[in-house]
Amino acid sequence: MLDRFNRHINYLRISVTDRCNLRCSYCMPEEGIRLLDHSDILTFEEITAFTRLAVSNGITKVRLTGGEPLVRKNIVELVSMLAQIDGLEDLSMTTNGILLANFASDLQKAGLNRINISLDTVNPDQYCQITKNGELTQVLEGIEAALQADLKPIKINCVLLGQPNEDTLQLKQFCDSRGLSLRFIHQMNLKTGEFSKVEGGEGGNCSKCNRVRLLANGDIKPCLFSELAYNIRILGHQEALNLSLGNKPLNGTYNHSGEFYNIGG
Repeated sequence: MLDRFNRHINYLRISVTDRCNLRCSYCMPEEGIRLLDHSDILTFEEITAFTRLAVSNGITKVRLTGGEPLVRKNIVELVSMLAQIDGLEDLSMTTNGILLANFASDLQKAGLNRINISLDTVNPDQYCQITKNGELTQVLEGIEAALQADLKPIKINCVLLGQPNEDTLQLKQFCDSRGLSLRFIHQMNLKTGEFSKVEGGEGGNCSKCNRVRLLANGDIKPCLFSELAYNIRILGHQEALNLSLGNKPLNGTYNHSGEFYNIGG
């Protein structure tokens, strides 16, 4: 698929839930969040039907996000349903890794190809502070389980928050010793439109953007840093996809209607 600026759109990110088991300082607002009603969250059947349509229109890559996708009940079942779609070439997931040790093997058997893990530091105290009481050991166990399950390449996403240089160096050494691909993401702000290119990745480069996003409530967003959204339940799957593609902006600006926890990054 080509958008109106002739960018090749072949990547769909799917936020399967707005729930998360961490409260990271750069993602969750201090005042807390208003969660979606369960009836407002897309069913697995709706997600699969839309993904099948999107693949028939030219999508070849799908990434599952959240919130935290592993807190969605029966998430392995959804992976299996998506993996059976003809024409889908790459199925991946972004997770905080807390529950990954319990799921890695089953996810791989269900058809997940690879995984991204959010990890900003391997300093236990620093990790606890950033995530508001998260247990680093659980993430490390999840990484080892993903390695054993051959969910490769495993990419580590680190949000730069002014960590001490030694923390960043330790994280790099950790990744290098295990063959993990480390990517640095500069802290972003949806409300003011602050974002930049991902170091070690392709995100944040508007001229090469190849993605649209399906949110847990059925909204398709053509751009993370935009107010635009087209709901598949209201408009129908094809019309919502067409509008998202036809109105995808050349550059991101700002987004006052969303938060990282419910868009999926």
